[in-house]
Amino acid sequence: MTICNTIRLAGVPADAIRLSLFSFSLAGEAKRWLHSFKGNNLKSWDEVVEKFLKKYFPKLKTVEGKAAISSFQQFPDESLSEALERFRGLLRKTPTHGFS
Repeated sequence: MTICNTIRLAGVPADAIRLSLFSFSLAGEAKRWLHSFKGNNLKSWDEVVEKFLKKYFPKLKTVEGKAAISSFQQFPDESLSEALERFRGLLRKTPTHGFS
């Protein structure tokens, strides 16, 4: 997303740029999954995001991640910056957490 936001082409929507560059951010199974869609079956960025999250972040994984986030506690021997980094890691591992 960061790279996509640095590119501006006259008349080309940002979603089209995201769609064309997304495959470069994937590897292995995720890249094979994306290439399994024939032709232009994925027509919008929102559709790609929805399908990707459904495939790689199913409900059970989201529930587990939300539980870890909501029960987060700083360890007694952990600095605040270490705890914050660990907490941010939990947020990154569960992008569908839905917390503000």
